[in-house]
Amino acid sequence: MSEPIIEIRDLRKVYRVGKVDVAALRGVDLDVAEGEFLAIVGPSGSGKSTLFHIIGGLTPASGGSVRIGGQDISSLTDAGRTDLRKRKVGFVFQKFNLLPNLTAGDNIAIARYIAGRPPEPDAEFGEALTLLGISGRLGHKPAALSGGEQQRVALARAIVNHPAILLADEPTGNLDSENTVTVLEVMRNLNRRLGQTILMITHNPEAAAFAHRTVRMRDGRIVA
Repeated sequence: MSEPIIEIRDLRKVYRVGKVDVAALRGVDLDVAEGEFLAIVGPSGSGKSTLFHIIGGLTPASGGSVRIGGQDISSLTDAGRTDLRKRKVGFVFQKFNLLPNLTAGDNIAIARYIAGRPPEPDAEFGEALTLLGISGRLGHKPAALSGGEQQRVALARAIVNHPAILLADEPTGNLDSENTVTVLEVMRNLNRRLGQTILMITHNPEAAAFAHRTVRMRDGRIVA
């Protein structure tokens, strides 16, 4: 493991629900090394998704700091957080979120377009496609793909721009056991072969076992 690519100190997030303040994060401290595969587990409402949303620049923190690659993102504007997502963070969710009228290849290419890059992936991305095992399926639309293939396309879309960090929120939650293992093995290979830093939220202890390290959250805090 190398130096931390993510450094989180005393991170807090409070949501206003009606007239009540709800604390989603209550002083989280966490370092994630570059090239680490980290699993984050915990019951619903423990703060896992809120932590991801702040790391990925989807929502601002209420207090504390988050540094990514040495850059403090805690005080970024909305535009600054958008730029962060384009340059440094890839997202994979439980729902594949593929555009149904586009082919798998076009679903990947659109991520290049949004980031302001040429639509054709670069040569380095070819190895990732080989690891993902979807090179022969890029001309198919999502309805013609299995759940596992759709999730692998979503993974390809998330890493096509070479983000420093991949955030995967329950990436196997909609998959059967066979496809779950396939997708997790693909993620492990991306981590091992390409050095991709991965943070994965999961309720599945067998999925967490694929990671280097597991962090457990409860009531907005890291407890183990």
